[in-house]
Amino acid sequence: MHLLTLKEDYLTKKGALHTAKEISGQPELWSDTAALFYSASEAIENFLRNAYAEADNIILTGAGTSAFIGLSLHGAFFRNTKIITTPIATTDIVSHPQDYFHANQTSLIISFARSGNSPESCAVLELADKFSKKCFHFIITCDKEGALAQYQSNNPSYIFVLPDGANDKSLAMTGSYSSMLLTGLLIAYINDKEKCKQQIDIISKAAQKIFNCYLPLLQQIAEKSFKRAVFLGSGALYGTATEAALKLQELTDGKVICKTDSYLGLRHGPKAVINEETLVIYFFSNDEYANRYEQDLVDAMNDGNNAMYCLGVSESDKLIENTDAQISFGTDAQKLMEDFLPVCSVLVGQLLGFYKSLQLGLMPDAPSVNGAISRVVQGVNIYPVEANKSIINF
Repeated sequence: MHLLTLKEDYLTKKGALHTAKEISGQPELWSDTAALFYSASEAIENFLRNAYAEADNIILTGAGTSAFIGLSLHGAFFRNTKIITTPIATTDIVSHPQDYFHANQTSLIISFARSGNSPESCAVLELADKFSKKCFHFIITCDKEGALAQYQSNNPSYIFVLPDGANDKSLAMTGSYSSMLLTGLLIAYINDKEKCKQQIDIISKAAQKIFNCYLPLLQQIAEKSFKRAVFLGSGALYGTATEAALKLQELTDGKVICKTDSYLGLRHGPKAVINEETLVIYFFSNDEYANRYEQDLVDAMNDGNNAMYCLGVSESDKLIENTDAQISFGTDAQKLMEDFLPVCSVLVGQLLGFYKSLQLGLMPDAPSVNGAISRVVQGVNIYPVEANKSIINF
């Protein structure tokens, strides 16, 4: 049996079997996640109806990879709810809770976590309960036994636990990330179930196209001697670029240093990092307006230092000039909504990290040689803080 073009016994020997299974199993996991979500849709709709009626704002939160989900979702939530939505990492909230919660305001806090056992996960919910006028907790996690799934609050809460397959065994989050991201989209588009079901079918076909057509290309790229990588994305794909950068950096144990930026943002100084040892990955939007800015940046990349190699990732099969190769995962008959692009686009970052990890002689399932990073973050102390609950009248 082969997974990602590699024999299963080879993957076992190299400490890569779990990661290979978790990357390749995502289309099936997306289907299972949606089925589970819609089986509980009545209760979810009731919870959200009450939350939206009272919430002054929506906070999308998580730590590390889980925090990046919000970077891809906040636009969809704002457009669909008309409620100001902000992605804020738990790691930011814990140290400065007064910057995000207020005694005059009610927040809907949507938390994402694979295990839910990172110290910051429950700490943020406790801080929200302490600092806010009121809050609604929507918890999305992959581990029914995790601390987050067991969290008890006096405020209204809803806990959605993903299928067992979403609880990755590997250090690096892959299926857990994309399935929690999909869950967030199902929430944002909860009033349009049929459209979501169509989109899930399209992203599954897109994923299969990547697996069927582009694995040799990604293996060839991983063989190149790049020491830096820059991932670019705009809109919802900025979150994808951020997560893809972390995947490559995690899976190579920091031997490849990665950076993320937007297409317009790269011009304002960060472009200086690109040199002849740099791999550049462009995640392209399928929105015509946004894509004009993206293509302008690609066309301007020859000004200054040239990258070692540039890869374009897009739904469209239209030739992208000034790239060395492109991955086009779209289908002829169906087009993805821009908000759903991140779910399948991130596979490219996962696969690059997986193949580069093997090329460097590391074990993708546990790439951290000296234990600098672990599956669940350790050693974070949570300190007590007092909240001023007095209401301020303006």
